[in-house]
Amino acid sequence: MDLTMLAKALAIGLGSIGPGLGIGRIGAKAMEAIGRNPEATGKILVPMLLAAAFAEAIAIYALVIAFSIK
Repeated sequence: MDLTMLAKALAIGLGSIGPGLGIGRIGAKAMEAIGRNPEATGKILVPMLLAAAFAEAIAIYALVIAFSIK
């Protein structure tokens, strides 16, 4: 039982590092782009949100894998 809990913790822990870093980078680059060209905020916001949603989906996949470990 202890090894399964460790496996679950590793699955969700390692599976969320990449998306967390990716979402941070997406937000930073979007803010940088808006800072350079404030008029393009509307054109930057939607692709930024879509990219963040796709990165978040990868973290959700890691969560599903962690729940499926028995």
